[in-house]
Amino acid sequence: MKKLLPAASAAALLAFQAPAFAEDLDFLLVNESSADLVEFNVSPASSDSWEENLLDGGYLAPGYEIGVLIADGATTCVYDIRGGFSDGSEAEDFGLDLCELGEYTFTD
Repeated sequence: MKKLLPAASAAALLAFQAPAFAEDLDFLLVNESSADLVEFNVSPASSDSWEENLLDGGYLAPGYEIGVLIADGATTCVYDIRGGFSDGSEAEDFGLDLCELGEYTFTD
């Protein structure tokens, strides 16, 4: 199973922001696993289902990073995330405060 590790050192990227009130959230997504990240979903923690695949036909290769922007108009900072990999594995993490964390890293 892949792991998702929030990077505390990147918290400074968003530390200047107050809690989001219908503001866009952005963070850096890093793939340090051994497989391509082929699916990435982010949903408000209050949702019972995953939102659309943000990679939508693309992928994030091992050793690469990409900026992610969530402009959903929501008034929450707390989201769940899910990653699906080309080797069939997946990782999920729940209740993450995206207003406080500026980076997520997938590892093996």
